[in-house]
Amino acid sequence: MKRRVVVTGIGAITPIGNSANEFWNNIKKNKNGIDQITIFDTIDFKVKLAAEVKNFNVEDYIGKKEAKRMDKYTQFAVIASNEAVKDSKLDLDNIDKERIGVIFGSGIGGIGTIENQINTLKDRGPNRVSPLTIPMGIANIAAGTIAIEHGILGSCLSLNSACATSTHAIGEAYRSIKDGYLDVIIAGGSEASITPFGIAGFQSLTALSRSEDKCRASIPFDKDRNGFVMGEGAGSLILEDLDSALKRGAKIYAEIVGYGTTCDAYHITSPSSDGDGAARAMIQAMKDANISSNSIGYINAHGTSTEINDKVETLAVKKATGEDYKNIYVSSTKSMTGHLLGAAGAIEAIISIKSLEDGFIPPTINYVNQDEECDLNLVVNHGINKEYDYAMSNSLGFGGHNGTLIFKKWRENL
Repeated sequence: MKRRVVVTGIGAITPIGNSANEFWNNIKKNKNGIDQITIFDTIDFKVKLAAEVKNFNVEDYIGKKEAKRMDKYTQFAVIASNEAVKDSKLDLDNIDKERIGVIFGSGIGGIGTIENQINTLKDRGPNRVSPLTIPMGIANIAAGTIAIEHGILGSCLSLNSACATSTHAIGEAYRSIKDGYLDVIIAGGSEASITPFGIAGFQSLTALSRSEDKCRASIPFDKDRNGFVMGEGAGSLILEDLDSALKRGAKIYAEIVGYGTTCDAYHITSPSSDGDGAARAMIQAMKDANISSNSIGYINAHGTSTEINDKVETLAVKKATGEDYKNIYVSSTKSMTGHLLGAAGAIEAIISIKSLEDGFIPPTINYVNQDEECDLNLVVNHGINKEYDYAMSNSLGFGGHNGTLIFKKWRENL
């Protein structure tokens, strides 16, 4: 018998809030986290804007010595996961830690550490490269560090599927609990790629917006969109078997009821032009949830603000939902947070969960010019107070990776 899976803890550090509550409250206020890059000098760069985590002092969260042994992406992962564990009120000293797991990923990993140490190699020679370069730079170390932090002895996995990474991490965690392999999993993703090399790479790919107006840079579905804006941060969720959560009287935020994952098998950076892969992920998730598309109240779109993504995702939503697309509210909160790459799915899952809990659908902000090719039922500039039962969250990644999650509003005795 398949088990039901619920969310009992959330944690986040983002460009518009350094905790899950601050993050969600600023989503409701249409806070724009995009501004001038301050992490490095952009004088030689065509891209000037990013969505940085603000007012961040790692020593407010992690000891100085410990923090120095972590890349920034791992610091973010640990901070968000510590918040989620605390929020869940799990008593980790009196629980079978072999029944707890971690599935946590990053699209790029410790790019800041690798970049700095390559500069050291070039300027000072191989003997001056830090012995911690590899353990700080590898993309699995956030998951491992979270497990060490909490003494978790069950499965510890790190996924990497580009911008779909943390959606897949949450989805695979859901399946592991549903099928009885584990009872509790810390799942999510982290990213810290606002570095000279990170920005230069995406700039050369012509994927980033070169707008210098922070209110017209990340503008998903707007006809004038011209690329995404890099963001940074982490999101972490505690997923738990329903019986376990009820037994200990845990606060339940939402139930995860559907997950779909597909591949386009089309192109290394571009989504399939007909939206077929993304549509199949949505259809899989609805089938898993045993619902039809007319039950979906809101879709938190991948909505990156690139010309091709938003057009293709529009086609995919229509293909997956038929005529129901006209009644499903859609928005992209990347208009506020920028694009957190491998961490995007995790913070957008939190948005979807809180949207269900509060009965509030957030908008795509700074939307001005309608694109006739992106004619979904968009929520723009102002959020909507709306009670509904099912939220869908989409993530689409380079390499053709597609992931969709469906969350159900938690109501006791249902």
